[in-house]
Amino acid sequence: MTLPSRISLLTLSLCLAACNSTPPPQADITPPPTWQGTTDTHRAPPDSAWWQAFASRELDRLIERARSNSHDLAAAAARVRQAQARAVIAGAPLLPELQFGVDGSRQRLLRGDGNDQLDATSSERTSTAFATRLSASYEIDFWGGLRAARDSALRNLDASRFDRQTVELTLFSAVADSYLQGLALQEQRRIARLNLDNARDVLRLVEARERSGSATRLELAQQRGLVAAQERQVPLLEQQWQDNRVTLATLLGDPVQSLGTSQESISALNWPGIGSGVPSALLSRRPDIAAAEARLAAASADVQVARAAMLPRVVLGADLGSGARTFANVLDSPFYTLTTALTAPIFDRGRRGAERDQAKARQEELLENYRAQIVAGFADVEKALNAIDGVDRQRQWQDQEVEQARIAFSLAEQRYASGAETLLTVLETQRTLYLAEDQQAQLRLARLQGSVALYKALGGGWRL
Repeated sequence: MTLPSRISLLTLSLCLAACNSTPPPQADITPPPTWQGTTDTHRAPPDSAWWQAFASRELDRLIERARSNSHDLAAAAARVRQAQARAVIAGAPLLPELQFGVDGSRQRLLRGDGNDQLDATSSERTSTAFATRLSASYEIDFWGGLRAARDSALRNLDASRFDRQTVELTLFSAVADSYLQGLALQEQRRIARLNLDNARDVLRLVEARERSGSATRLELAQQRGLVAAQERQVPLLEQQWQDNRVTLATLLGDPVQSLGTSQESISALNWPGIGSGVPSALLSRRPDIAAAEARLAAASADVQVARAAMLPRVVLGADLGSGARTFANVLDSPFYTLTTALTAPIFDRGRRGAERDQAKARQEELLENYRAQIVAGFADVEKALNAIDGVDRQRQWQDQEVEQARIAFSLAEQRYASGAETLLTVLETQRTLYLAEDQQAQLRLARLQGSVALYKALGGGWRL
């Protein structure tokens, strides 16, 4: 082959390799200019320790416990180490492979004259041989398939790291949600016990009036039924609270027996003010979106790997060795061997073409997953903003409803004691007060959980 033809072949190989290095497809989704929900554009976006905005030392302690003890988080870290090892394995073929070996053999003819396949003969029945060998092999990456395999492994490593961040964000959000729900259940238990005490006080008043003849047996039965309903509500809330403790302990990776009882009150927690920024910034804030993008890039590299497998391969080899019949002289007869091999697929019944088509279909699947992840991210933020705004608009009226319900129950109780009001009014005001206070506790929980949901939707302070 002449020099110009060799240069032309090299140029053609490099051009083909460059043509195979196609960038991954783009999502082609235009973010909206602003959020639909009410936002605060003057506040800074969340930082990595977003849970500290609630000003709860107990929550801070639980988050740190989950960070150090969660089995899900430990499993995600192990998956990252697996991806790191796969990246090393995928990058190894880009460099020559070296192997060194020392061989020793001893052969003895037991009887007969031997044959051409044996080193031992009838005159020299024992044959000893020693050899050393240093071997090198290297595949020329004409079509970029080896580099693409390494790039695919590196992008999958990135995806594993982003997945770990997603697991951490999901875990911390679940811990915060569970803790806040536990505080709300404690508040609801307190409200239920207070209302039970109120119902018992009214029952004692009705019993006294029934004994004096100023109250009927119907009124007594009605109040006893209300007390029984309040009595039933307390163990129901106790059961829900215990279930919540089991859930929280599971998130922490501990048995529920090791979980202490919180001394905090849900009413003492801060209402965090959260800056949501603009929708376009969300693409660099959420680790799940970054993971989907990394997997799409890995799939694009896999397409290039599949295409390169359909083209010829050139492997170079070199051996440096020596041998002798005694170990002391093993280096006295060195030799080298140079080899080259060109292999090209001719007929495989469409296997390599099908592998290429499979890789392209996988790329298309992950592109749609990436687009869906972006749209879902926008939706998560919008729903969290809408939940916070809706609860904020309800809370001011709920606080007023509770205040008026307390006044109404106090007046009805006083008027019934003086005989100026019927028991039906007292019963109705009792139910109204309980429902209003219970709803107030639920709205406090919804507002705090809305903040957690917004922190999670914004990526929890994570940055690409």
